[in-house]
Amino acid sequence: MHDVLMITYKRAEFTKLSLRRLLESCDETMRVWVWHNGDDRDTLEVVRSFEQHPRFHRLQVSPANVKLREPTNWFWANSDGAYLSKVDDDCLVTDGWAQTLRSAHDCAPRLGLIACWLFYPEDYVAELAERKMATVNGGHRVMTHAFVQGSGYVMKRAVYQQLGPIKEQESFTTYGIRAAYHGWINGWYHPFIRHDHMDDARSPNYPFKNDEDFRKQLSLSKANFSISSIAQAQQFSRNLARRVQEEIIDPRNHFGWRKILSKMRHRISQRG
Repeated sequence: MHDVLMITYKRAEFTKLSLRRLLESCDETMRVWVWHNGDDRDTLEVVRSFEQHPRFHRLQVSPANVKLREPTNWFWANSDGAYLSKVDDDCLVTDGWAQTLRSAHDCAPRLGLIACWLFYPEDYVAELAERKMATVNGGHRVMTHAFVQGSGYVMKRAVYQQLGPIKEQESFTTYGIRAAYHGWINGWYHPFIRHDHMDDARSPNYPFKNDEDFRKQLSLSKANFSISSIAQAQQFSRNLARRVQEEIIDPRNHFGWRKILSKMRHRISQRG
């Protein structure tokens, strides 16, 4: 069995698109679990409108808007699926995404978290990405990375059985790095499986068409990166795509004495 979590909040229009697309992509081995945060009536009505779908499995409503860790740990603890996934309420999966990723998992026991690709064909930089490509059993290829994004991935239950839940001070990113430290292979399946992030300024489904509307709805994360226009947001996405292709992370640097040494070096560089 393959279980998929979606966390919803205050995005009725995005949720309608993303949840419908997810359910359409499911085969008979898949079950969709929804954790709804808060009391936004429109979004909850959208979610409930899909409850009779044969692939819709369970709805959990939280009065408070809790962060990713609690819903994810609840889902992992209550699911008994051999494979675990999450798809965000602002993302559109493509047909066959889960089946392809599961096929790779079935062939390669050491694959941990493998994911769809959030970026665009023009973002692919062969001389960077090819350095990170690994071919596993069955001829499947993965662009390896210590962690993947929290939407559009498939993870073996065995990872959770070994590592347990996301810890209190841990993010999904650092959970992936911990998995890599313990020998699991993470990364993006290649050829890349497209995953449309509708909140990406390059997405054809992006809701803002001019800078004025963009600035009215400016998120804290974009403000923190001094992003104040659609063009800047689009360039940020391109830069991020390049970064994950060129970045090679040694998970050992995040644990034990290497982590202590890395922190010391950072403090020294900051003083300099």
